[in-house]
Amino acid sequence: MKNQQLDWSSGTWTRVPVSLEVESGKLLARAAEGSDWWRNTAYNFIHNDGHALLKDFADNTAMEVTFRLNYTQNFDQCGIFLYSDDLTWTKASVEQSDGVSQLGAVVTIGDSDWSTAPVPQWFGKLVTIRASRQGNSITIRAKSDSDFQLVRVAPINQNLAWKAGPYLCAPSGPNLIGEFTSWALGDADSSLH
Repeated sequence: MKNQQLDWSSGTWTRVPVSLEVESGKLLARAAEGSDWWRNTAYNFIHNDGHALLKDFADNTAMEVTFRLNYTQNFDQCGIFLYSDDLTWTKASVEQSDGVSQLGAVVTIGDSDWSTAPVPQWFGKLVTIRASRQGNSITIRAKSDSDFQLVRVAPINQNLAWKAGPYLCAPSGPNLIGEFTSWALGDADSSLH
């Protein structure tokens, strides 16, 4: 994928973080305590108040977000957020859950779902998550030291306008500072697998 690096000022926040700082090209963002995105399933609550820096996400493009996995508080998460409206969105991240770093995705079409896989070996390292949009699907891949691995192939309503970008949430506490090192846009992946 030929990437165009995006400046941290090229998007709009859904909710401005508690603090923001750009230092040596990195974006450091502090999440508000209790911030999250989730709709209904299992937990019976709705949260639409996470922090996402979004810009237009057209068909046949891919977006990548890179961040350092250096947070340990339960449910803290950093990754990429794809948004159409409050009922239709997807997030892919590494989230702290059950005492371990979990790579996963939440697809929301009215209600949310959640898939995860443990990646404790990624802790302390840079993680890149890529969302590739083609027609009626979104393909999510992630990597740390090695090649990209498939995380999820999910539906996307191609008749809706979409935005995407880096995001962070701190559902349980006040101490998450997301350290984002890169945000890039490029061509959609040529294959699903």
